[in-house]
Amino acid sequence: MLEDRIIKLISDIVTSDRILIDEPMSRHTSFKIGGAADALVLPSAPDEITKIISICRENDIPFTVIGNGSNLLVSDKGIRGVVIKIGKNFSKISISEDNVIYAQSGASLAMVASVALNNCLAGFEFASGIPGTVGGAMLMNAGAYGGELKDIAVAGELLTYTGEVLKIEGDAQGFGYRTSAYQSLESVITGAWFKLHKTESRDDISSLMADLNKRRKDKQPLEFGSAGSTFKRPQGMFAGKLIEDCGLKGYTVGKAAVSEKHAGFVVNYGGATCEEVLSVIRHVRKTVFEKFGVMLELEVKLVGEDINL
Repeated sequence: MLEDRIIKLISDIVTSDRILIDEPMSRHTSFKIGGAADALVLPSAPDEITKIISICRENDIPFTVIGNGSNLLVSDKGIRGVVIKIGKNFSKISISEDNVIYAQSGASLAMVASVALNNCLAGFEFASGIPGTVGGAMLMNAGAYGGELKDIAVAGELLTYTGEVLKIEGDAQGFGYRTSAYQSLESVITGAWFKLHKTESRDDISSLMADLNKRRKDKQPLEFGSAGSTFKRPQGMFAGKLIEDCGLKGYTVGKAAVSEKHAGFVVNYGGATCEEVLSVIRHVRKTVFEKFGVMLELEVKLVGEDINL
C-alpha cells in the first residue's frame, strides 16, 4: 500500500508521531471539510522539508504543502500522497533594530500582530484578524480593510525543492491582487520580513485592531466553517454584492450555503461535503454570469483527488 511505502521512506526523517496516516483533512482546514490524506507529515526543520520533498520526487509520490488550511477546499476523496503541513513547528518570530519583524511561515498572522502590538510597531493591524499563516498570506498577498501584505512585506524566505535557501526582495515578490511571484516558484515559503514603524502609543494600535476585528465579526459568518471570501473581487465590483443582487443569500445545497450574513462567503453549516460546497459555487457562478455577464473567479484553492468546478 502507498501508506506503508510512505512510512518506510519518511520514518528515517521525522519521528512516527509526526506522520499521520489516513488523516482526515477536515481536521486541518477552516472549512472543516475534506477526505483523508494518505499521509500528513509535520516537519520541524527546513532540512526535513527538503528531504521529504526529495524522497517524494524520487519515488513519484505526489506531495502537497499547506499551512493552516484557511484558504483550502479539499476533495471528499482526500489527497493522494504526502501532505506537508507547515504549522506550529515553524512559528518563530523575531524583531530587528530597524523595526522589521521576521516570522517563520507557520506563524499565524494573529501571532505576528500580537508581537507587533507588544513592541509598539504599527502597520500590521489590518492582518490581525485574517485566519491564516505567514506562508499562505505571502503566497496569496492576503489583505483586508485597505491593507495588503505587499504594503509591508520587504522580503520572503524560500526553500527550493532542491534545498537551496533564497531571499526574494522588493518588487521581485511580484505581488498583485491575491497573487504573487511565489505561486510560480518550485519552492516552499519558510519565512518573511515585514517593515513596520515605531509608535509611542500602544493603545492606538490596540484600538485599531479591536475596531477591525469587531467589523470582521459583525459582517462575516465567523461562527461557521468557511475558507473566507469564496470569490475574488471583480474589477470595479464586489462579488458579495453581485451574489446578493441575484437573490442568492441563503442558497443551500445540503449543509453548504451562501451565508445569510455576507453573500461573498460559502459556509459549512456542519457536516457539509466538498461536493455540496462545489454545487453552491457552480450555481452562484452560473447565476451571476447569466445576470451580470461576470464570471466570478475563485479565491479559495481547490485541492485533492478529482476536484474541479
